[in-house]
Amino acid sequence: MESKTSYLARVGIIAAVYAACTLISLLFLGSLAWGPVQFRISEALCALALLTPAAIPGLTLGCVIANVANIVLSGSGMLGLLDVVFGSLATCVGALFTWKMRHRPLLALAGPVIANALIVSAYLPILLKGIGFYTIPFTSISLDNSWALMYLFGLVTTGAGEAVIMYVLGYPLYRSLAKSGVVARA
Repeated sequence: MESKTSYLARVGIIAAVYAACTLISLLFLGSLAWGPVQFRISEALCALALLTPAAIPGLTLGCVIANVANIVLSGSGMLGLLDVVFGSLATCVGALFTWKMRHRPLLALAGPVIANALIVSAYLPILLKGIGFYTIPFTSISLDNSWALMYLFGLVTTGAGEAVIMYVLGYPLYRSLAKSGVVARA
């Protein structure tokens, strides 16, 4: 049984690493990490929920920290609170699903994919339209006249981006950590 101090330390470390990786993604990937595509490398850390329940509050707190920092960095103002609340909720729901389904890792990793695709895509059109941005990346095609089209586009792109991250980066991360015993299963 893990001590309370050890558990809290694990939560804090996961939160710090998630927040740092998310902000690094913003610096190097820009709108691919926070725009209509949502390709956050830090989401691979959701695989930690296969190994420890501390990942659920750790990932959620890390997402809150990163999204609050993004309000300052992007200048999104109060609209950025949508991302703080609902983006963090999506991360929490995804991590919780992953922990609950941890005995079936490939299925468990679908939790963050589905949660982010459904939740983030619902508020992202409002957030992006409010800050005057909603064109398909690398094109001049604007989707800002239809919430339904923006949601559908976000559902596909956010889901696809999250799936790539979870299965190409997250699953190997999980396998490596599980094999090395770095993160003890609870």
